[in-house]
Amino acid sequence: MNDTHLFAPSTALPLQDGDLLAAIDLGSNSFHMVVSRYVLGQLRVVDRLREMVRLAEGLDSRRELKPEVRQRALECLSRFGQRLRDIPPQRVRAIATNTVRQLAAPQSFLVPAETALGHTIEVVSGREEARLVYLGVAHAQPPRPDDLRLVIDIGGGSTECIIGRGFDALERESLQAGCVASTRRFFADGKLSNKRWKEALTEVTAEFQQFAGVYRHLGWDEALGSSGTNKAIAAICLAMKLTKGEITADALAQVRERLLMAGRIDAIDLPALSAERKPIIAGGLLVLESAFTALGLQRMGVSKAALREGVLHDMVGRGSGADPRDASVHALMQRYGIDAAQAARVEATAMMLFDRVERAWQLDRDDRLLLSWAARLHELGLAIAHSQYHVHGAYILEHSDIAGFSQQAQRALAALVRTHRRGIPKSAFAALPDRMQLPARRTAALLRLAVLFRRSHEADGEPDMRLVADGDALSLSLPQRWLDARPLLASDLATEIRELPALGIHLSLDTQVPVTA
Repeated sequence: MNDTHLFAPSTALPLQDGDLLAAIDLGSNSFHMVVSRYVLGQLRVVDRLREMVRLAEGLDSRRELKPEVRQRALECLSRFGQRLRDIPPQRVRAIATNTVRQLAAPQSFLVPAETALGHTIEVVSGREEARLVYLGVAHAQPPRPDDLRLVIDIGGGSTECIIGRGFDALERESLQAGCVASTRRFFADGKLSNKRWKEALTEVTAEFQQFAGVYRHLGWDEALGSSGTNKAIAAICLAMKLTKGEITADALAQVRERLLMAGRIDAIDLPALSAERKPIIAGGLLVLESAFTALGLQRMGVSKAALREGVLHDMVGRGSGADPRDASVHALMQRYGIDAAQAARVEATAMMLFDRVERAWQLDRDDRLLLSWAARLHELGLAIAHSQYHVHGAYILEHSDIAGFSQQAQRALAALVRTHRRGIPKSAFAALPDRMQLPARRTAALLRLAVLFRRSHEADGEPDMRLVADGDALSLSLPQRWLDARPLLASDLATEIRELPALGIHLSLDTQVPVTA
């Protein structure tokens, strides 16, 4: 049975003709921003900004950012923020990738970065980054419906490899090998030699071999490269008259030979290579040659699009009823055999409670969406065991690759599922950014109440109830006769009054008089 009809689509803010959207890509090499206008169902680029920040260059052995690189990044974001002042926050998405993922304490950078930009910043997993890259490339160069396409995106700190069909990514992988990181790893002293190159090529090729067999078995009809490294190498191939703008295995070998002839990175002399890319081209070329070797590639075209364009199209999907997060949640429900009818009952009650306190608690659309998805997934852990199923469910949600979700959103979702029943550990919300702490605790309280009201798994309607929020106080009013007929619920509510202070919320229950709507 298909249970999708039980659930309403996500209530993301619908797009209007003429709306401006902005995507910011905090890459490990460059920061990019693209601003587009939504016109007649299409995106028209109105502005682009790019700055070479080289964030990965500033990552030290303690996984902290060097002060000068951190400052360089904040100054860039401040300039980007000036351009974004007239765009509503819900139309802006900023995505942080590999280098921020590697930071020992990401919030020490993200808090001032969000202040400088004036918008929240999402940290995405490598596989979610890969999905967004593929989405951008697919929209820029629409594939034939039945063809399989391989996309390789070489960034500053990581490389994403995707096989997709149409607009859907089927296989997604992310490697810790990018142009900046690989140059630092293998050529930190600036010296180049055939011997050193062969040793480095063997190491990086071995990393691609982890998934190369699966990719080659699946196959592809076309290969495309995206982002700056691939564009730069394609331009070099063209300038050397080796190709007409694509990248081939033979051309790569000739470019590599000319690069190694320099002996040192600062002496590299390749046509069409910009001064800003010269210090990191060795690492980028190494990664690309490794990919060609491991995957048996002979030819690859180059796309003008990358992650930032994918983010824009993802925003269009969210605003037009095709939110990929809904599809991911539904896939999890099917995979773990969640009782869809019960999930829908809990969600409906949670949404009713949310509507009654939304204004008083200053909750927003994102909070509503997370509560909705948590309600659908709260019983996910039952597929493992009934005992501690909320703990099992939270673990799965926090550690799975869930398409469409940032790392912060996954942690918030996991926290809601973890705290929907039983005791509330002090550490449940510790991994969330400060800005998400209060709304997450408040929506957790609403989910707990919704689960209690629907504990019987029956389809009876809610009582004539009233829920009022005033700061940290939550007042619930129920008809006495109705509650007397449900002694288990009465006991659960008495327990809840004792438990909710762990969320910073104080619940009171009034059953003295009938409640009117």
